[in-house]
Amino acid sequence: MKKNINIAIVGLGQIGIYLHNELNLKKKDIEKKTGKKIKIVAVSAKNKNKKRRFSFPKKIFYKDPIKIFENENIDILFECVGLSDGISKQIVELALRKKSHVITPNKALIAKHGDTLSKLAELNRVNLEFEASVAGGIPILRTIKEGLATNKINKVYGILNGTTNYILSEMENINEPFDKVLKKAQILGYAEPGNPKLDLNGFDAFAKVRILSALAFNNKISKSKCIMEGIENIELKDIKIANQLNYRIKLLGISEIINNKLFETVHPCLVKKSSYIGNVNGVMNAVIIEGKPVGESILQGEGAGAGPTSSSLLSDLLSILRGNIKYPFGIASNKRATINTYNKDYYSNSLYLRFEVKDKQGVLSSITNRLSKFKISVKRIIQTPDKKNNRATIVIITHKTTEINVRKCLSNFKNNKNLIKFPTLIRLYN
Repeated sequence: MKKNINIAIVGLGQIGIYLHNELNLKKKDIEKKTGKKIKIVAVSAKNKNKKRRFSFPKKIFYKDPIKIFENENIDILFECVGLSDGISKQIVELALRKKSHVITPNKALIAKHGDTLSKLAELNRVNLEFEASVAGGIPILRTIKEGLATNKINKVYGILNGTTNYILSEMENINEPFDKVLKKAQILGYAEPGNPKLDLNGFDAFAKVRILSALAFNNKISKSKCIMEGIENIELKDIKIANQLNYRIKLLGISEIINNKLFETVHPCLVKKSSYIGNVNGVMNAVIIEGKPVGESILQGEGAGAGPTSSSLLSDLLSILRGNIKYPFGIASNKRATINTYNKDYYSNSLYLRFEVKDKQGVLSSITNRLSKFKISVKRIIQTPDKKNNRATIVIITHKTTEINVRKCLSNFKNNKNLIKFPTLIRLYN
């Protein structure tokens, strides 16, 4: 690689503009560590005059990022727009075809188009790097690709979304409901100010699970429908009851091989307070890898924010500047397998079921009878009456049962006149 390196940044949101500032601040350090001189020759965003945390030279601004490649010789492109399609996909494909290396924190793009983009990168002998797409500043992808490269990994799981982890932790800490804590998270910059839906509904974490699976198990990115649930239905009441039972609620992303089949899921879990994962709080992420011969490896760090994300982006940059041309997913695209999907109907867990009911005689027995009919056995019952409002909260902890059993069972409660709302289900982590 030549000594003078031209860089373009497309997308000047929180991450893009912070990265721009970091690159300028660390030019000398980067040259000392790699022998390369970097220069930002082009930036692009929707709005040139938007108020940003850091400034940039207006003379290098392009309204249309496609024109960057018509006018500049770009060695490395940072894509920080964050779309799964549209300009994100267009500009990355163009850069790879022009034999420019690409670095991106865009998990939605990689989870959807990573297979085709990695083939394009390999064809043009350039890097497609996306360390920052999973778990912010934690070097989880490089750990799997390089540090654990000779291990046979059978499971990767953990807390993959800092926003939801902050909300659940803070609900417990300050005894405030979901809506109030979400607003606080938005003010602090942990949640999107406009529409934080993709964090809250589990989509963000699930995109990361897809990427982790592809790396850990050397497979093509899975497209199968799996369990994807977020935290929107978790109430303060659930946090308090979990606390009484010596549990905490965490949104977990899980990817594992079961009977030689791939199983991926994201959903809230009750985890023991004494467990490692039960004590990862705030915006922290944690990823646990199980494999042979290494056993269990744990990586923890901040998973949200411009600082941790930029740390991973710069790590990818230094890897490229040192001449490490490598396969985006660790092995060649034509050697990555397609793994059959484990049937989610047979996924089994103990369950936390919360019923809000009218305080009437026979309601509890009708619920337990219905559970029994679908082979769901009761381990523990907590009944809390609210005499003032003539209602009661019934929490049932079950023994292990399958997804198909609980789905069929709960569908029978849809039109039950004794229920004030549809039951809340949270799985216990096995």
